[in-house]
Amino acid sequence: MPSQVDPSTLRIVGFMDIGSNSVRLLLVRINANQTYTILTEQREVVRLGETVFVDGLLHPAAIRRAVAACADFASLAKARGASEVIALATSAAREATNQAEFLRAVKRSTDLDVRTISGKEEARLIYMGTSTEARSGDTQALFMDIGGGSTELAVGNQKTYEYLDSLRLGAIRLSAMFKLEGTSAISAKQYERVKDHVRDVAAPSIKRLRQFNVSQFVGSSGTIENLADIVYRVIYDRKREREDVMRYPDMKRIIGMLRSMRLEERRRAPGINPERADIILGGAAIVDVFMDELDLGEIKPTDRGMRDGLLFDYLANSDQGSLYAGLSVRERSVFQLARSCGSDEVHTRVVARLAVELFDSAKKLGLHKLGAEERNLLEFAALLHDVGVFLSYDNQQEHAWYLISSADLLGFNRTEIAIMAALAFFSRKGLPKRGNPKLAGLDEAAKRTVRTLTAFLRIADSLDRSRLGNVQHARLVKGRDGLVLVIRADGDISGNLWGVRYNHLAVENLLGHRLSVKVSSTGESKAESFNP
Repeated sequence: MPSQVDPSTLRIVGFMDIGSNSVRLLLVRINANQTYTILTEQREVVRLGETVFVDGLLHPAAIRRAVAACADFASLAKARGASEVIALATSAAREATNQAEFLRAVKRSTDLDVRTISGKEEARLIYMGTSTEARSGDTQALFMDIGGGSTELAVGNQKTYEYLDSLRLGAIRLSAMFKLEGTSAISAKQYERVKDHVRDVAAPSIKRLRQFNVSQFVGSSGTIENLADIVYRVIYDRKREREDVMRYPDMKRIIGMLRSMRLEERRRAPGINPERADIILGGAAIVDVFMDELDLGEIKPTDRGMRDGLLFDYLANSDQGSLYAGLSVRERSVFQLARSCGSDEVHTRVVARLAVELFDSAKKLGLHKLGAEERNLLEFAALLHDVGVFLSYDNQQEHAWYLISSADLLGFNRTEIAIMAALAFFSRKGLPKRGNPKLAGLDEAAKRTVRTLTAFLRIADSLDRSRLGNVQHARLVKGRDGLVLVIRADGDISGNLWGVRYNHLAVENLLGHRLSVKVSSTGESKAESFNP
């Protein structure tokens, strides 16, 4: 078991997002090694921007609601031991002529110094919070967040962004401008007027976005999530799952359904959040126009947003930010889990290095046709295969499978997480046979991937059984009677070879070839066969 965490190294930090529609709080516990645990997430609808986009003023009642929510969240954070609360205000506050009055009211009630940020800065933080949803690799994604008063846009991948923008288009703003919040149904003509306005405001951005080769559309915000919830309830008769995307034709169908309803009917629509019923069509018009103009066939909803970006930005700029400097989103999330579980990082890095060498040499021999993505998953699984010891040394492979399966690993989809969890389990026990419950939910291709990668991970883990890092390199070559595992070592590796000997039948089963070993150590070579 890992040693107990020194309480003096812990700090609890709150991140508050004061938006035009809602106030949100993210409260996290941060350790000295920059791992973190989410303690709570809270949201309160306050409609701060209900009048500001019409007359430029925050209404006194809206100020009171927002201040009360901020005070409640600040008290909650203090009660949970927060050492600081970082609070940012967005569109409604930055456009209001009585912004100073609102900020003073928050200060009096909470002692918080709220910072009002620009639209571009809001877009940057939203990108930081949502870029985890982008596919790995160098492909570009368009990120959109539809707020109450503004819409933020970013283009980038998991590592960097190339474009940021903020438009004065939002669900509350458009609903107020075009009187969509009334009790009547909304005609097609009225909805088209909203879309025409969106096109006019967004025209320069749309022209710029056409220059990027966007292969994925990711949408945060309550509008996009709620539209997707309705799509899956109405069209597919089920609850939306995390990996689901919303197809444009499905969204168009739902928009038509919601338009035809009076407000009270809309509040009862399957899957809708009743608090959003009066503004959802204003927000829908924005995503509708962008998908149409940019010929985007689907959008991936996400529940991440600016508050997540605030957390990641805080970690990156902290005193210990260098611990994760230069890492991709996926690498950071892997190390976050491993370090949270007190994993032996020196050992897992050795195993990861050896596993990848075995993967590469096996590919040169034509033993598999897997590519860069599978290679990455093998490396990540090797870095995580030891996390089960956090719960118990006994049956650690079962615990590793559970921890990886349950973790919210950023940048990975559910299939990738399931593959890594299965690899961690089979690295020490059993074989990934077709009916094994640890492979449930994986298709045949993914099961074959697990079977192949398990062989490399099992050998690599055995080669560092001593945890001394004595094995420098390992590769597979063809021999006269099968495969030869060629090892270059520094020092005594007899214990490691025992581990290989123990696993050789399982490895032969997985690779479909007989296996022997050749060791080069301090200038000498010896060969050993495990075959009868």
